[in-house]
Amino acid sequence: MTRASALFLIDSSAWRWVPLLAALLLGGCSTLDYYAQLARGQLELLRARQPVEALLADPATAAALRERLALALQARRFASAALGLPDNRSYRLYADVQRPYVLWNLFATAEFSVEPELHCFPVAGCVAYRGYYRQGRARGAAALLRHQGLDTYIGGVEAYSTLGWFDDPLLNTMLAWSDERLVAVIFHELAHQQLYVADDTAFNESFASFVEYEGLRQWRAARGLAAVNAQSEQQRAQFTELVLASRERLRALYARDLPAPAMRTAKQAEFERLRRDYRTLRERQWGGVGRYDAWIEGPLNNAKLLPFGLYDRWVPAFARLFGEVGGDWPAFYRRVALLGELSPEKRSEALQALAAAGQNRSSAPAVQP
Repeated sequence: MTRASALFLIDSSAWRWVPLLAALLLGGCSTLDYYAQLARGQLELLRARQPVEALLADPATAAALRERLALALQARRFASAALGLPDNRSYRLYADVQRPYVLWNLFATAEFSVEPELHCFPVAGCVAYRGYYRQGRARGAAALLRHQGLDTYIGGVEAYSTLGWFDDPLLNTMLAWSDERLVAVIFHELAHQQLYVADDTAFNESFASFVEYEGLRQWRAARGLAAVNAQSEQQRAQFTELVLASRERLRALYARDLPAPAMRTAKQAEFERLRRDYRTLRERQWGGVGRYDAWIEGPLNNAKLLPFGLYDRWVPAFARLFGEVGGDWPAFYRRVALLGELSPEKRSEALQALAAAGQNRSSAPAVQP
């Protein structure tokens, strides 16, 4: 059997589940055409996978690719050995999808709302987007939604997790990142395989983000590297706060009983305020460094604000929980799993208590092991 044919036999018994699982895991609409493109995209990804170790052993592998894959494999081993994350073949495989993003997510809101149009499925629960493996299809779907009067935003996705249903590969879309970001995203995506709670995106993403941040800190310490650039993290947090404040002002605006023309004028005024606030922050505190210039100067609408806050909201709560178990990863995951079993209301209360305890360092644990 040739090497190429052997590679294509990986997980062949699982391929019969592709049409169903791709639809469930990646979000979608009610049309068979949409499900079909998800199935085709996931199947193409599965077929493109190659074992990283085989590529590293192949003299024909380009030096630059070999270097990136070697780093990723080291991070992958560290993830399971040091962070207690799932020990499987995910991110021990590589796939070149021949494009800059593996898929494109389409977000949508009503014209006068900051709440997402949700799409719900048995495995992933309700998510705030629809995924497309071809940018043209995402743009076409967005045009149809705009024709219905909705705000839309398309964001390219460089990596995603199938929550353990498949062995997720490293992608060419990931390898241009800095060492730090490549390692961090491997930790983040494996955290989704460790634990995922349906219908609670903020919980899932905040949990994975904490694992990413703490995992990266431990990775750098183990390798004798300096701590992560605090200034970069502070700027990201400050920008997120600006966007979230704008979103809350829009929420209050849309709750008012105004005629549509007046509402549109006020809406655009809020986006201009967001741009002014950003420019002020950039000039007064960042020394003119414009990390987010392209984003802020591009078209702004409700849908473009949706992703903000999902990845960070409960990170302080998870940091507090990690401290309560003395930095023991298995114990931490057990405590997080207990949180996941709570009702949405009780879970939110527990997370709020943990976050508050992290601020004053005096409260009792919110969830008992």
